[in-house]
Order: sequence, then C-alpha cells, then structure tokens
Amino acid sequence: MTTDTFVHRAVLLNESIAGLNIKPDGIYIDATFGRGGHSAAILKQLSSKGRLIALDRDDTAIMSAQRFIDDPRFSIHHVAFSNIEDVVNELELMCNIDGVLMDIGVSSPQLDDATRGFSFQKDGPLDMRMDRSSGISAADWLNKASLEEITMVLKTYGEEKFGKRIAHAVLEQRVIKPLETTSEFAQLIDKAVPVKDKFKHPATRSFQGVRIFINGELDQLNQGLEGAVKVLKSGGRLAVISFHSLEDRVVKRFIRTMSKGKDVPHGMPIMQHEIDADKVVKAIGKAVKPSAEEIAQNVRSRSSVLRVAEKL
Repeated sequence: MTTDTFVHRAVLLNESIAGLNIKPDGIYIDATFGRGGHSAAILKQLSSKGRLIALDRDDTAIMSAQRFIDDPRFSIHHVAFSNIEDVVNELELMCNIDGVLMDIGVSSPQLDDATRGFSFQKDGPLDMRMDRSSGISAADWLNKASLEEITMVLKTYGEEKFGKRIAHAVLEQRVIKPLETTSEFAQLIDKAVPVKDKFKHPATRSFQGVRIFINGELDQLNQGLEGAVKVLKSGGRLAVISFHSLEDRVVKRFIRTMSKGKDVPHGMPIMQHEIDADKVVKAIGKAVKPSAEEIAQNVRSRSSVLRVAEKL
C-alpha cells in the first residue's frame, strides 16, 4: 500500500500558517508532519535561506516525506514531538526557532487505514499505536489490564460515563476469546452501553480513550508544549491545533499559565515589572475554529481548535 492511498486534508491550514507569522528566512518546525499538508504550506512561504524541520513518530509519515527530500530547506526526524527539545539541541538551534506548529491527534490517513486499528468504522487489528516499532497494542493491553485500569482509561481519557460497564464487558469477553479486532471491540461497546447518543457512535469515546492512553498522548502534549517554548526565539510563534476537549484544555491551560507573572500575595511590596518578568508567552488572539465551508469539505475538522502564542 502506498503512502498516497489515503486522502489527507490539513485542518485549519490558512489560519495556522497565518498564526505562525512566517518570516521568509526563518527556521520553522512542523512537529506533527502527518502527510505534509502544513509543511508544504510553510515551505511555500520560505525563501532559499529558510528552513523547515519536521518531526513525526509514525513510520508511514516518514515515508511520505520523501516528496520533500530533494528540498535542501527540509529535513525530517523520526521522533515524537515530545522530543522537540532534543532534536533542536542536536541541531544546535536552541532559541533560534521562529515558529512551531503542532497538529495534535490522529490523522485522516491513520483513521482510514484499517491496518492501524484507530477506527471502529473499518475492521482491522486492534493496534492503535502511532509508532508501531514500540509500545503495546490496544488489543494486548485490553486483554491483560485490570477492571480498574480499563475503567479509569475509558472515563478519564475517553470521558465515557459507561466506562465501568464496558470494562466489565471486556473482562467477560476475554475469558471466552481475547479481543483482536476493531469490530469486536466496537460491537462489545455497542452491547454494553445502555443509552446511545443520537449524534455519536457508542464506541467513539472508548476508542479515543484507549488511543490516548496507548500512545501517552497527554504526557506527550505537555512535554511537547514545554519543549516548543524553550526552543523558540523571542517573538517566535507556537500554533497548536487540537481535536477534542481534553487536548484543548491542556493547551489552553498551558498558554494561560505561561502568560501569567509571579503569583504573589496581595499587598506584597513588589513592582509590576518584577511580576511580568516571569511571563514567558502571550496569547495571540482568541481560539480559532474551522469555518462552515471547511467543515462542509472535511467533516473531521468540525471539532478542531487552533490556539496561538508568542514567546516574549
């Protein structure tokens, strides 16, 4: 199967590129290369002196980057975006980065490829790993995890209120036959959930929760955000696109925390400039959501949110 088999539309493309405020001679990082939609747009705005460093932990994404391999301005690294600080350190570019873009979560090609196990809409092995060279598959984890652990993952990361019912069903099923495929897991969830959402498949939240856990996505996001701010130069921009409330809350909280000065007790004899000295970033504008036109063209963009910050 070629890397071009699956269609990928970069979400909030124009808005995220505008948020980066690209300088033609600047150095930029696409921390979640995917299929290169955002990278292609960044490269179009760079001069021959500009530079784009791409990161991705998905081996298929690394293969798809071959189309840029002859561009001397471009390089790609097979690492998770949580390793952004290490990559920039190795390149001796600390505090020299003009902008970092992060497009968080699973991409359309990953969802559309049944062999990856991310989607309940196509039957395939229940894998869900973004980096298939390491870690444990969703099936292996579900077939050995405790009732309490499965419940916690479904409720915390999937925000699934019937998490305990589903966890009980998993334990009952694996005594008879271990879970192996996405359709088996989806059907189990469908039977276990007593009340169905009119607008959402009953497996949606559980698949999200297991995927986030298997890939350590929230920890990766926190590390990635901290690393991104460290590598940026003063005035450099951070643009982050997230796709569900858990991710967006992490991004929103991070920007808010990093844009606050010192927390000092009321009435303490301290000057305002001393408080402001601890501010690291400032938010640029408000959260941006896709237009009705974009949602009509790409329904998967409907839950996306873009937040932009600038390093002080």
